[in-house]
Amino acid sequence: MAARTPVLETFPALRAWQRKALVEYLRRRTEDFTAVATPGAGKTTFALRIAAELLADGTVEAVTVVAPTEHLKTQWSTAAARVGIQLDAAFRNADLHSSADFHGAVVTYAQVGMAPQVHRRRTMTRRTLVILDEIHHAGDSRTWGDGVKNAFEPAVRRLMLTGTPFRSDDNPIPFVSYERGGDGLLRSRADSVYGYSEALRDGVVRPVLFLAYSGETRWRTNAGEELAARLGEPMTQDLVAQAWRTALDPAGDWMPQVLRAADARLTVLRNAGMSDAAGLVIASDQQTARSYAKLIDQLTGEKATVVLSDDVGASARIESFAASEQRWMVAVRMVSEGVDIPRLAVGVYATSASTPLYFAQAIGRFVRARRTGETASVFLPSVPHLLGLASEMEAERDHVLGKPKDPDGFDDDLLERAQRDDQASGELEKRFAALSATAELDQVIFDGASFGTAAQAGTPEEEEYLAAGVADRGPGLAAAHQAAGRPACRAAPPGRRPGRSAGR
Repeated sequence: MAARTPVLETFPALRAWQRKALVEYLRRRTEDFTAVATPGAGKTTFALRIAAELLADGTVEAVTVVAPTEHLKTQWSTAAARVGIQLDAAFRNADLHSSADFHGAVVTYAQVGMAPQVHRRRTMTRRTLVILDEIHHAGDSRTWGDGVKNAFEPAVRRLMLTGTPFRSDDNPIPFVSYERGGDGLLRSRADSVYGYSEALRDGVVRPVLFLAYSGETRWRTNAGEELAARLGEPMTQDLVAQAWRTALDPAGDWMPQVLRAADARLTVLRNAGMSDAAGLVIASDQQTARSYAKLIDQLTGEKATVVLSDDVGASARIESFAASEQRWMVAVRMVSEGVDIPRLAVGVYATSASTPLYFAQAIGRFVRARRTGETASVFLPSVPHLLGLASEMEAERDHVLGKPKDPDGFDDDLLERAQRDDQASGELEKRFAALSATAELDQVIFDGASFGTAAQAGTPEEEEYLAAGVADRGPGLAAAHQAAGRPACRAAPPGRRPGRSAGR
């Protein structure tokens, strides 16, 4: 039996940006349309409304959604079913064709890359709308990009969605338009853009308060030399990477102190009316994630949900956590993008990943607003590059091809080498040993401004910041303390507080 045509009258009301983008889409009626909307703005609802419109007027007969992960396949299928669009999340390449009971299927970029001819044949069989969720993933590898292009060139319509359209490489993204600017560089062009600043103004997303922690770190090199540095002070990239890794070491004092502070902030939010507020720790690797979960258990007396990868059972654990009142989840990368857990309000950024793309995706997990007055708090290491990204939350970026690499930007490869998991080899431990690290609340970043605090972990001064009840209270406290004689940070670049020396 063929799937029923969705009924537009039963569709939920659209937000202003969704209505505007829908009108623009229906006016243009072009094959390709790219919509950029900040995480939490409602890209899924917007895309499903377009799918419903095209199915209802006969423009298309089928819908294919391409998502980054297996979990997001389930999330898309569930959301589509709520509005009368049946998408098969269990479709496998071996199936060749979707059942007539479904309007289409949800697949992953990896799935398309492995067998593009299967998806090309499906696309040619019925007039198809292809929704490419987080389209920047099609530039992750030539296999994925070429596969997507080959599979979906025959589509009647292609809708590209992303909350973070920028990439740090020069791999062109299939079906995305690029325009040459006055500097001769090609930049991606979107047909609809709804940024974080607009969403914040409209109350669609929560304001984010970043609490940056510095502290003294000590480690031993492969030559047996012991080094010490204050996290956040200007130093060479390799020293930053090693100090950062030392701070994130589960066996040190920095992570327990930051986790204790984050849990205290979570309690404040719950007591202030967000009774189901939850926290998420984003870790670099599986071994460290398990260690952080043990620390949370020791500190709070409550076990954390651990989501290690896109494996069997991961989606069920995420869904269970989303519907519960459990306090903490620890994850590696699969919860960084697209996963919808609106009650997440406190984050601990304890990962080595530092590209603008990954950072924006990760912070996007905490900004989804449910009601007026909710705020998000993210704890992160006081590293200049991360603080710069935090202060630029409202900046809009495009994917630029051929842009020279910024020599002052942080080298992700260097950091990942310094923090690489030692599961595959024990050589790293022979070359590097974290000795100690202590935490200190260094500064608060809000609305693009940085405010100095200098509050030791576990002190009444720190508790005062953690107990702040509204989004701007933390910066207000910082300003008051600065007026009392502490150095101001508002005009200083993130991570470069006035009066700090370049070394110790």
